[in-house]
Amino acid sequence: METRQILYLAVALSCIISCKEQPKNDYSWEKDLSERLAADFCKSRDEIKKEISKYIPSVTDAQIDAWTESGSLESMEIDGRRMYFSRTASNLFLVDPKCKVIKDSIEHPSIDRGDRTKMTMIPEILSCDEILQSPQRFRIKYTLAVKADAVPDGKVIRCWLPYPRSDLKRQTDVKFLSSSSPHTFSDPSCMHSTLYMEQIAKKGEPTVFSEEFEFTQHAVHYPDIENHLKPYDTKSELYRKYTSQKAPHMVFSKRIKAIADSLTLGIDNPYLQAKALFGWISHSFPWAGAREYSTLENIPEYVLDARHGDCGQVTLLFLTMCRYKGIPAHFQSGFQLWPGQWNLHDWGEIYFEGVGWVPVDQSYGLPDYVDRAFLDAHPGYEYFYLGGMDHYRFIVNQDWGCPLDPEKKYPRSETVDFQRGEVEWEGGNLYFPQWSYHMDIEYL
Repeated sequence: METRQILYLAVALSCIISCKEQPKNDYSWEKDLSERLAADFCKSRDEIKKEISKYIPSVTDAQIDAWTESGSLESMEIDGRRMYFSRTASNLFLVDPKCKVIKDSIEHPSIDRGDRTKMTMIPEILSCDEILQSPQRFRIKYTLAVKADAVPDGKVIRCWLPYPRSDLKRQTDVKFLSSSSPHTFSDPSCMHSTLYMEQIAKKGEPTVFSEEFEFTQHAVHYPDIENHLKPYDTKSELYRKYTSQKAPHMVFSKRIKAIADSLTLGIDNPYLQAKALFGWISHSFPWAGAREYSTLENIPEYVLDARHGDCGQVTLLFLTMCRYKGIPAHFQSGFQLWPGQWNLHDWGEIYFEGVGWVPVDQSYGLPDYVDRAFLDAHPGYEYFYLGGMDHYRFIVNQDWGCPLDPEKKYPRSETVDFQRGEVEWEGGNLYFPQWSYHMDIEYL
């Protein structure tokens, strides 16, 4: 046999052996997305009817049909069956005014702990002349646990945990304390701040990743923004970047343009434009439990269609409208750390020439838990979260949908935001049902 033929055979044999050794990878986003949608839309009509009957015992099939048709009950065809979003029954009593009245008449809701805290905290912030104030130090232990046997024994699990940003004036003195495994930090320029680790899966045992750290968060308030504005430098890199579109969730559609233009008609002051957008969104879109963002083609358009949204959804609507109107804006997110009420949370920042970047929490919006007399007694309270922020925050992200460091091989569980963490192995991404997360917080 000629030398060249021997060489070709050796190469071919090497390829065959290599192929046999590599795990088969038939990943596709279409299959992944269908599985994510099935996880969200997992309840039958009978299950939804039973949940609603807790507050409306006489609920009829005709009512279920009407709410389904109007979109008040979110549903979708999954494998040929009409399935309902897992949280849509509880959402009904948030988004449908008549249903909300029925539930409130039974449960008689009172002002929750976070809103009671705001009623004391915000007036104190407003009375202070300092822009940065009320520092609060936190010590946090964050844990992510992959379920036993979610990954085959002996395989490497890659994990990214949220870590506090150290490049912000509001969030300072970040101190790493410990981690469960050798780790690396994301580059400070990365828009998603992470601590990265790897572990080997063991048969029959959960794989637990953890980190401990401290940081200090400041409340912030920019007084009298309206009267401190200067004309934008529309040729600057900052202006061009943060007033541009960013697909798929910051797109200047005809509907976005028409609504934003109608709300700001005759208003030239950028702060008053932002105020008009902020107030309209706050009045128009009640908070409701959200589908996973990775299953939505365009989040602001979803809010307009569904007529409700959670924190990140209404934030993206507000920021997109601001960008369209020529007000620089960017996404910011992480966690809210109210004592006893910590949770994932999203907000944003907008830029005013002459003032700088100011925080905006669209989902906190206009306070509906206080009366007019309280607002009149505390000037600045009503629109506090348009230019102000409390100190119960853990900031992780400066943008949405950016690469992680190191990069993931497979699409993230949360393709837009980054909060709970991300996990994968050579066989694919590990989606939320395959792991859990927890945070222990000390207020120092």
